[in-house]
Amino acid sequence: MKTITKIFLALLLGATIAQGAAFQKVAKSRATQIQVTSEKPLSTGNNTLYFEVGHKNYKDSQMTVKVFMPAMPGMPYMENKTQAKSLGNGKFVADVNIAMSGTWQVHIFLTPKTGKKVRVKTSLNI
Repeated sequence: MKTITKIFLALLLGATIAQGAAFQKVAKSRATQIQVTSEKPLSTGNNTLYFEVGHKNYKDSQMTVKVFMPAMPGMPYMENKTQAKSLGNGKFVADVNIAMSGTWQVHIFLTPKTGKKVRVKTSLNI
């Protein structure tokens, strides 16, 4: 009986860990790349996203994140835009609200202290 209980608990723990897998994606542009991560799977509602900028010229930038879903028949355009908070050394965090499931476009704007503003694009499937 103890063996069956141990096996059941091990399977339950394994299933819980598999469901709690973190989100990770790399967004690229000509100027830089940004690793986008989340501590838990993305879902509708509020999500905390972490960003790590790959190019040294953009590590001290200001970051704005825009997630949007284009208008479709019977559904209006939806958008959430937020200023990311710098964690230092090219790392940022932002809370985004994803109103419904589907494919959301993500535009990440980096504005360095000197030089040209850059936009990095990717998408999220919720």
